[in-house]
Amino acid sequence: MTKLIVFDMDGTLAESKQPMDEEMSNLLNELLKTKKVAVISGGKYGQYEKQFLGSLNQKANLHNLYLFPTCSTSFYRYSKNKWNCIYSLDLTKEEKEKILNAFEKTFKETNYKHPETLYGQVLEDRQTQITMSALGQNAPVELKKEWDPNQEKRRKLKSALDKYLPDFEVRMGGTTSIDVSRKGIDKAYGINKIEEILGIKKPEMIFIGDALYEGGNDYPVISTGVKCIKINSPEDTKREIRKILGQF
Repeated sequence: MTKLIVFDMDGTLAESKQPMDEEMSNLLNELLKTKKVAVISGGKYGQYEKQFLGSLNQKANLHNLYLFPTCSTSFYRYSKNKWNCIYSLDLTKEEKEKILNAFEKTFKETNYKHPETLYGQVLEDRQTQITMSALGQNAPVELKKEWDPNQEKRRKLKSALDKYLPDFEVRMGGTTSIDVSRKGIDKAYGINKIEEILGIKKPEMIFIGDALYEGGNDYPVISTGVKCIKINSPEDTKREIRKILGQF
């Protein structure tokens, strides 16, 4: 019997960098009454507050909710009426400099040209992860969807980054992002930490995400043996939640 549902966030629970809608919030609140829920996303904790926690319209079952920001390089759990950081695998100053230098080398090697119009920061230090957002952190959703729909631009960048950063994880996420974290620290690591900390076995979990393609930041979950459901939009996710709730 499934005890825990693990979700990606951007493109799965909500559009990229956008708050969950009311329907998704209601479905998750129903799910939290009977199941445990984890969210593993490339976003940092502050993004969870804006995009996810702020949209939940019921607070009674937060003890069943577990948050793994920046591709599970950190873990937050609710107790004593607040969210508490259980662990945070912060990058060192030297590691951050190496990653940022690798991005600059990659841009030069691949003749990559940044878009003329940028919406915020392109390379963001998320403490436990460095993330590239090609159009900037605050780009409109529709522009993001149009920029790299087949991951071709990011695959080229990732191939070069892999060469410069063999000791790090390089994954594509969302619609315009590339995430870089320490080697072995990815969403599969998060699944293993769930099993270790919460005592929930992998056959008792389901993972739902949109980046389960090779090179995507959801892809490592497949290696854990957890049942994975590939979706293409938050609307697909709503249908999967209704199936779990028995609301076909």
